[in-house]
Amino acid sequence: MTTRSAVTRRRVPLRSTCAAPHTCPPSVRMAVLSHVPYFASLPPEDLTQVDNRMTALSWAEGDPLYQMGDRAEHLYVLASGHVKVGGTTAAGDESITDILSPGQLFGTMMTLGEPVHTDTATALVTTCALRIDQQSFRDILTQHPTVALRVLDDVAARLARTKSGMSRRLANTVPQRTAAALLTLADTVGQATDDNGTLLQLPLTRADIAALANSTPESVSRTMSEWRRSGIIDSGRRWTAILDRDRLTQIADGTVS
Repeated sequence: MTTRSAVTRRRVPLRSTCAAPHTCPPSVRMAVLSHVPYFASLPPEDLTQVDNRMTALSWAEGDPLYQMGDRAEHLYVLASGHVKVGGTTAAGDESITDILSPGQLFGTMMTLGEPVHTDTATALVTTCALRIDQQSFRDILTQHPTVALRVLDDVAARLARTKSGMSRRLANTVPQRTAAALLTLADTVGQATDDNGTLLQLPLTRADIAALANSTPESVSRTMSEWRRSGIIDSGRRWTAILDRDRLTQIADGTVS
């Protein structure tokens, strides 16, 4: 079992030190773009053309990259850092739909059928992203039909994920939703530990995890405190460690309580 001190020793301070615009080395930009599903199969010369249409920018921890209701005029490719994406429920509570890692593309634009942003993207730590405007993206779609086809597939997949996520959130219990949220974070931003655990080292509060799980901070706090006593997880300021992934998976599936 991972002890609190063992996890604490792995902690690296997270600080806000960004400035915009940001100078991102060409090799880093190309490496990031090559992992974006839209552009993954493009030859180097075509990828360079895509990169030439991108602008590198950075944001400090807590800064919004864009906000709900803003005109949707850009797509973003995360180069470094982490970003949370979410909005506000009808009751005024925060809802987080995703935590993004380097290499992921996010945002929207009229070209994808959305004239305004329906969510807010906020830097969790100092973050750098490559941004492309609508006309430049249209030019890429015209020049590269394979990219256009992938965009259509992605739009359909987004709709399917949204419907599936809404169904799960309505049907599952608080422990199931909380376990599913932690497992999703483990898969996207987790770091393997020496004892086969997974460390989530992000400045996420219980309120943030509650927003991911579509629950209240009080309910999630009670659930996670119980799991901590049972040795399923451990946690501290700005980190959570998953110690028993199998048990957490069973809880998410509803096979154990």
